[in-house]
Amino acid sequence: MATTAKSTSKPEAVMAAALGLFVERGFYGTAVPEIAQKAGVGAGTIYRYFASKEVLVNEIFRNEKMRWGQVLMAASPVTTARDLFRSLWMRMAKFAVENLQSFVFMELHHHARYLDDESRALEQRMLALFEDIIKAAQSRGELKAAPPRLLMAIIMGMFVGLIRDSIEQDLMLSDAEWKLAEQCGWEAIRA
Repeated sequence: MATTAKSTSKPEAVMAAALGLFVERGFYGTAVPEIAQKAGVGAGTIYRYFASKEVLVNEIFRNEKMRWGQVLMAASPVTTARDLFRSLWMRMAKFAVENLQSFVFMELHHHARYLDDESRALEQRMLALFEDIIKAAQSRGELKAAPPRLLMAIIMGMFVGLIRDSIEQDLMLSDAEWKLAEQCGWEAIRA
C-alpha cells in the first residue's frame, strides 16, 4: 500500500515558517517577504489568510499557547500537590524538549506589545487557572504561604533557565537531570 505525504495547507506553511523566523530573528526583525519565501508562497498569499504580521503572530501565539495548555492540563490521577507538581513539571519538560521552537516562541512573545486583547486574555486565563491550583494547595498547607504569582515565577524562572542553558550548551537535560531539577523546584515552593 502506498503512503502519501502529509499535506500542509498554505496557512499552516505560513505559520510554521513565521514561527521559525520569529524565534530566530524576532518579530520586528522578520519581514513578510522572508516568511513568504520560507513558506514557499507569494507575499500576497500571506495577506489572503492574515490581515497583517500582527494578526499572524497572534494566531501563532494562541495556537502554541493552547497546545501548551492542553499538554499541561492532560488528565492525570494525582491526589496531592506534590504529585501534581511532579506531573506538571515532567509534562512541561517533555513539551519543551519535543517542541523547543514553540516553547522559545512563547517565551519570547508572551509579554509583547503587539499581542492583541484575545492573546493577552488567553494568557491571563491560563495564569488564573494555575493561581487557583496553587491557592487550593496552599489552603491544604502543601505549598508556601506566598503570592501564587511569586511561586509561579520562581518555578518558571527556573524552568526557562534550564531550557536556556540547554540551548546555549546545545545539550538537553537527561531524564535524571529533569527529575533532579523537579525535586529542587518542589523544595523551593513546598510548605
